[in-house]
Amino acid sequence: MSIRFAAAGTGECSAVARALCYHRPPQPANDCEAGIARNVLLQSALRHFARHGLGAAERARANAEKAFFNGDRDSYRHWLAVCRTLDRRMADAISARRHPSTAAER
Repeated sequence: MSIRFAAAGTGECSAVARALCYHRPPQPANDCEAGIARNVLLQSALRHFARHGLGAAERARANAEKAFFNGDRDSYRHWLAVCRTLDRRMADAISARRHPSTAAER
């Protein structure tokens, strides 16, 4: 015959009383609305991902290359940053091809 042991509770209240008692869940540690709302790059990357799905990083890379060859440096930097947000390796490969001296610094 086996012996079963059940440890005594803390004495404050029973398990049923704790289950029925409403406790507000703690806030997530990464929940900083002000930081997320102001991050335009993150919003842009998420919208781009929502539009293009898993191919979003590839599309951002193509947009960055197109802007680079058209001479639009601001657009190139924007699309490179979006690509870096979605896929850092792909963005680093683009940077290494365009700017070999700065890629080693990363």
